[in-house]
Amino acid sequence: MESHGKVIDRLRTAFRSRVTVPLEFRLSQLRSLLSLMEENEAQILEALHKDLAKPKFEAVLSEIEMVVNDICYAIDNLKYWVQPDYVGKNLATKLDDCFVHREPLGVVLIIGAWNYPLQLVLLPLVGAIAAGNCAVLKPSEISQATEALLAELIPKYLSQECFSVVCGGAEATARLLENRFDHIFYTGSQAVARSVLQAAAVHLTPVTLELGGKCPCLLYGQLDIPAAAKRLAWAKYFNAGQSCVAPDYVLCSRQVRDVLLPALQQALHHFYGPQPQRSVDMGRIVTERHWSRLMDLLGRSGGRVAIGGESSREERYIAPTVVVDVQESDALMQEEIFGPILPILTIESLEEGIELINRREKPLALYVFSDESKVSVSTVLEKTSSGGFCSNDGIVHMTLPGLPFGGVGASGMGSYHGRWSFETFSHRRGCMLRGWGLEKINVLRYPPYRDGSLSWLRWATTTKKKGWSSCSVM
Repeated sequence: MESHGKVIDRLRTAFRSRVTVPLEFRLSQLRSLLSLMEENEAQILEALHKDLAKPKFEAVLSEIEMVVNDICYAIDNLKYWVQPDYVGKNLATKLDDCFVHREPLGVVLIIGAWNYPLQLVLLPLVGAIAAGNCAVLKPSEISQATEALLAELIPKYLSQECFSVVCGGAEATARLLENRFDHIFYTGSQAVARSVLQAAAVHLTPVTLELGGKCPCLLYGQLDIPAAAKRLAWAKYFNAGQSCVAPDYVLCSRQVRDVLLPALQQALHHFYGPQPQRSVDMGRIVTERHWSRLMDLLGRSGGRVAIGGESSREERYIAPTVVVDVQESDALMQEEIFGPILPILTIESLEEGIELINRREKPLALYVFSDESKVSVSTVLEKTSSGGFCSNDGIVHMTLPGLPFGGVGASGMGSYHGRWSFETFSHRRGCMLRGWGLEKINVLRYPPYRDGSLSWLRWATTTKKKGWSSCSVM
């Protein structure tokens, strides 16, 4: 087996040959990646079912279609993305060409996560290819079937000189991180992200971190409770709650909670029937270790299980569960749940909910359910901070390629999807192309320096104040 160092050296040699730079090469690799998705859908669905018991419907939406859409979006727009962006000029540079040129970074590392084991590797790869990079892919070893499938398919469809898959556990990842990359894209936990940052610091490697966090869902004012319950339940229990953007806890008044609970119960019965454990539409927890962690959190909670709570270690099953009478100090509020357990905290006012959200680390996503869009939704949007924001629904904001997807603060740094992926894996190089004319003007900048020359240069290079005289500072 080729060592990590040899793999990276091989890819770096390919990158230095500039084989990845031409637009046609990038487009051909994107089309090959699209063929991989289209020609192997059955194998992909089988692997995802082995790893997470993902229903076909959820797997197609979140793992296949999201990647296919992003590939097609990149193919349709790449010729525009690579064009230089011309910038404004001052008098001294009027005759120059001044523009931003995007160039590939080099050999990049993409480390995926197990909860969406295909999407979270291939979506960043789309951006890396579009930007003209070579890439090492490190799928999660926890989702073994998908890891093995990626290792099999990537070399069949993409250039083996430019793209490689490295498999293995935490030790393999640590050894991989000892090498120098030109960018590291990591999706996963905050704890591992710290190790990634430490490893990257040795080589001064830039890093994109897509992390998790406790995503709040605030329900306030007048709203369609049955519709809100369906959308909340779908967003929370999709992929058995194992989504970094799933609503992690609900904030609402006691009155709203009391009408929300029966609506949630009805929605869950409609989704999964009277026995969710037998439903083919309810996924499973990825490993027994992850199942045990969730059951421990539920067992240590001081809240009351109002819906669900049933479980099976053998099947790695946890029923869609709702816990009420939860306090901010509860075990369920100390870390990201990442499972089908939804705590509800009661608040007395919109301001109290905003204050609670702001006391905590900035989340990857924030949801507000309210019919008062001009008051409640706008107020929460303006007075909080989060990676993404969506009103009256959950998760769906991340499916639009035109929106950047990423965290802020503890929920991550950097963003991707659509053009944002291309920008993440590109260096924006400021360029000025000058001729040899106007040398008589250039002599103004040469020694010996004169006050008169300085006055002319200040006039020629200073940004002019436009309309400042009519503005007042409050």
